Amino acid sequence: MKLRVVTYNIHKGVTGIARRPRIQNVRAGLHAMDADIVFLQEVQDRNDRLVAAALFDPEHTQLNYLATDAYPHSVYGRNAVYDYGHHGNAILSRHPILMSENLDISDHRFEQRGLLHAVADVHGVETHLICVHFGLFARSRARQAEALVERVQNVVPAGVPLVIAGDFNDWNHRLDAQICNTLGAVEASHARGARLHTFPSHMPWWQLDRIYVRGYEIERAHALTGRDWAQRSDHVPLVAELGHPLGEMVERDAPADKAA
Repeated sequence: MKLRVVTYNIHKGVTGIARRPRIQNVRAGLHAMDADIVFLQEVQDRNDRLVAAALFDPEHTQLNYLATDAYPHSVYGRNAVYDYGHHGNAILSRHPILMSENLDISDHRFEQRGLLHAVADVHGVETHLICVHFGLFARSRARQAEALVERVQNVVPAGVPLVIAGDFNDWNHRLDAQICNTLGAVEASHARGARLHTFPSHMPWWQLDRIYVRGYEIERAHALTGRDWAQRSDHVPLVAELGHPLGEMVERDAPADKAA
């Protein structure tokens, strides 16, 4: 069993100072990368300004537009709300999503941040998926990392595969030890022994995006760079190729609450 997972901050589907809509290019990129599970940040699921300007079909949310038939299962966690719309994190999956919950981990009123937790049935194996977008300030990130660790320790059973991915804004790598040592996870770029830079997209210099894995073998990790990706967002996607689950595989229980 192979599993390709991707994390990608899509910057609400716009790029540049002029904030040109690039959501069509983002959608094409998502489909071309042929992932099994995609963790997205800054999905602007509602934007009345784009609809009014006839730049987006009002019959589709941004999430539904990105998913289509390629990713039949998806969940969205709304983090920031404003008068003309809202944005947040999302998970797209080829595998059934059994349940999901969105948690507010905002540290102050100037940044709305969230933790989207879902459980997927991956070939009969219950796999927990957590998509995050941490804050711009170090103290906020430290407290948000504590919230993440607490969530996993309280809700995710030991021995169950876990993938945590997103935009951690952790440019100085202060959170790696806290997350890896406490949760027994491995950061995917360690599989190749080098940092995988994901920001800014036109010349990646910092690794703001991460994929932490517990319970799966990490076979390979890489960032998708180049001109096409630089034109889609201010981040580039981070990809991890996962192999067989390690140790005992946990069969899923019948869920009481199903996601879309």
